[in-house]
Amino acid sequence: MLVGLIADTHGLLRPEVLEAFADVEHILHAGDVGSPDVLDGLRAIAPLTAVCGNVDAGLGLPGLVRCELAGVHVLVVHGDRLGSPTAEKVAARYPGADLLVYGHSHRAALSRVGGTVVVNPGSAGRRRFRDSVSVARAELRDGEANVVLVPL
Repeated sequence: MLVGLIADTHGLLRPEVLEAFADVEHILHAGDVGSPDVLDGLRAIAPLTAVCGNVDAGLGLPGLVRCELAGVHVLVVHGDRLGSPTAEKVAARYPGADLLVYGHSHRAALSRVGGTVVVNPGSAGRRRFRDSVSVARAELRDGEANVVLVPL
């Protein structure tokens, strides 16, 4: 199963995201969506699971989602309650996932903490400071998650 990972769109759905996610079967948004139009645009590509970020009041999104996709235990959270989230902080706070997706920092990161693949797909919204603009793609197969960061 091919899954698109995205965060921190802040109301902007870039055309490059549509290209990067053209063949995905599911999308996980790690918060700071910023607009219902972004949710609608992503749902037009594939089924969507999204969580609430610190700018998403009123969108009716949950603060955390646990789900299973292709035998992979997935946890999606924004991460704003951790100050400056890092893979280690997020994995310690939210144990028990095979794939943990978070956002908030606007900085793409990919690492393994114990048995968990921890990924921040970066910011796909408007460029902030010198942060790069990116998403990620995850291939989920046989209970394993293989993730690549995709610069936009």
